[in-house]
Order: sequence, then C-alpha cells, then structure tokens
Amino acid sequence: MISTPRQQGRYADREIDCQEAMEPGFQAIIDCMIEAGWTRDEAKGSLRRLIAADNMAQKENAKVEAELALARAMIRAGRPRAW
Repeated sequence: MISTPRQQGRYADREIDCQEAMEPGFQAIIDCMIEAGWTRDEAKGSLRRLIAADNMAQKENAKVEAELALARAMIRAGRPRAW
C-alpha cells in the first residue's frame, strides 16, 4: 500500500513524504531486477532513462495538446488552420 499525502495541496515536506511513500516500491523493483539477473547499477540506470523518456513524452504530449487547443480555437473562430 502506498501512503497518501498528509494533506491536500502543497506543504513543506510533501516531496519528502512522496519519496518515503515510493521507497518500498523502488526497493521492490530493484530487488526484482537483481533476482532476474540484472545488476543494481543497470536497474538504476534503466530507471533514470525511463524517467527521462517519460519527461520527454509528457513535454511532447503537452505540445500536441497546445496545438490541438489552438486548432480548435481557430476553427471555432471560423479560421481553419492550414496544415
């Protein structure tokens, strides 16, 4: 079970609380990877790359969403965007 934030919204130790909530799952992933034959460094490096890929995907998704919002606004205004 992952613990929830102590309160809604921002508070001083929210990031620390999030890290503490994530720690057991992180250790479980690392342990499973090691049991499967990967090294701790390989598992940690792969997690870093997965995080980087997720960040890139989120940025690209936000860009596409912004472009779609602009296209929808232009269509509503009667000015279809030239693709």
